[in-house]
Amino acid sequence: MESTFHGIIAFALMAAMLLVGSLLRYKLALLRNALVPASIIGGMIGFALLSADLVPGFTAADFTALTFHFFTLSFMSLCLTGSSGNKALSGSIVIGGMWLTVIWAISLGLQGVLGYGVIVAYDAVTGADVSAFLGAMVTHGFTQGPGQALTYGTLWEREFGIENATQVGLIYASLGFLVAFAVGVPMARWIIRKGLNTNKASRIDGDFLSGFYSASKQPEAGRMVSHPANLDSLAFHLCLLGLAYVITHVWLLSVRDLAAGFQPWGINLGVLFSHNMFFLHGLVVCVLMRSAIDRAGLATYVDDETLKRITGGSVDFMVVGTLMSIKFAVLGALLVPILLVSAVITVFTLVGSLAMGRLSGRLGYERAVTIFGCCCGSTGSGLLLLRIVDADFSTSVAKELAFYNIAIVVATFHLLFIFAPIAPSLSATEYVAIFGGTSLVALAVVPFLMWRTPSRSPFPTKSVMQEALK
Repeated sequence: MESTFHGIIAFALMAAMLLVGSLLRYKLALLRNALVPASIIGGMIGFALLSADLVPGFTAADFTALTFHFFTLSFMSLCLTGSSGNKALSGSIVIGGMWLTVIWAISLGLQGVLGYGVIVAYDAVTGADVSAFLGAMVTHGFTQGPGQALTYGTLWEREFGIENATQVGLIYASLGFLVAFAVGVPMARWIIRKGLNTNKASRIDGDFLSGFYSASKQPEAGRMVSHPANLDSLAFHLCLLGLAYVITHVWLLSVRDLAAGFQPWGINLGVLFSHNMFFLHGLVVCVLMRSAIDRAGLATYVDDETLKRITGGSVDFMVVGTLMSIKFAVLGALLVPILLVSAVITVFTLVGSLAMGRLSGRLGYERAVTIFGCCCGSTGSGLLLLRIVDADFSTSVAKELAFYNIAIVVATFHLLFIFAPIAPSLSATEYVAIFGGTSLVALAVVPFLMWRTPSRSPFPTKSVMQEALK
C-alpha cells in the first residue's frame, strides 16, 4: 500500500502548508498587518522547503497536477452554484459589471502584447533568445490566474515546443498573487484613509487581521440538505461535482478522436478538446447540470453556501499548490526577463485600474481596487481587496462581480478558447493584431458606458481624464 500514498501525501503537504500559513498569520503582527493570506504564506514556505530539498521524495512537479485539478474544481463548483443571489442583476449592477468586464478585457489583451514586447526588447538588447511567448504568458498568469497559466502553458509546451512555458506561467501567476496583495492592500488602505470608499462602516478589525473569527462572530457556513443517517451533506455536494467530473471526462474521451486534426482556416482547434481544457468543458457541464436541477424544482436540495465553501477551499489549495509547483532552476535562469515583464505589467495594471475605475463614476474606487486584484491574481483576490473597502459587501460591486464572471467569458471567448490555446502558431503581427485589437475594441466601449453611467458625460473631458490619472 505504500506506493499509493505519494499523491495523498502531496495533498497532505499542501494542507499542512495552509495550516502553517494560517497560524503564522494569526501569530505574527507583520503578516497580520500586511493581510497576507494563509495560502500565500504556506505556499512560499512550501516553495522554500522544496527548493532546499528539505522534503525528501517530493519535487515541484508533484504539485502541478493537484494545482490543475483544484483550479478545475473551483470553476466547476462556482458554476454549479445557483444564481438565486443574482436576481438583482439589473440597471446599475449591469452597468457596473460591464465596467469591470471592459477593464478586464483591456487588461487581458494589452498585458499579452506588453509582455510579448518586453521580451522582444530584452532579446534585442541582451542578445538572448528567450521566446516572446514566455512574455505573452504573463496575461494568463496575471489576468487569468494559475489554472489558465497551467492549462495554456502545458499546451504551448507540448504542442508548440515553447520550453518552460508551464513553469513560467506558474511563476507569473504566483507573482501576480503577490502583487495583488503587496500593491492592492496599501491601495485599499489609502482609499479608506482618504475616505474615498462609499461604505464608511468598512474597517479592518481584529478578526480580519488575525484571519480567524472570534467565538461570538463565527458565521454559519451552509445548511444540511441530506440527512446524515443517509448521506452527509458535504459528501452529497462532492458527489454532484464528481458526477460532473465523470460526465466531462467521458465527453472528452468521446470527441477527442473526432476533433483530432480539426484545422479550419489552418487553425488547429483540436487542442480545445484535450484534457488540458477540462475546466472549460467542465464549466459547461456544471452550468447545464444546475439548469436541469433548477428546472426540475430540485434547487432546495443543493446548498449554495456549501458549494461556495468548496470553491473557496479549492482556491486556497490552488494558490498554495501554484507556489509549491515552481521549479527554482527555471526561476533562476529566467529571473531578469520575468521580473522585467512583471514590473511593466504591474505598473500598467495599477494605472489602468485606477484611471478606468475613476471614470466609472460612483463606486469607482471600489471597482478599481477590485479589478486590480482580479487582473493580478483571480476573482478571489479581487473579492478580498474589495472586502477591505466594503467589509460587509453593502455596495453593489460584489454583485457586479457576479455579472462580470459571466460577461468576461462572452466578451473574450475568441481569445480564451480559440486564440490563446494556439497563440504560438501565430506570427508576431497576428498575435499583436488579435490581442491588441481586442483591447482597442473594449476601450471603444468606454464612451458608451460613460454615457450610461450617472453623473458622467458620454465622452471624457480633459478635467475628467486628469482626475482619473492623478
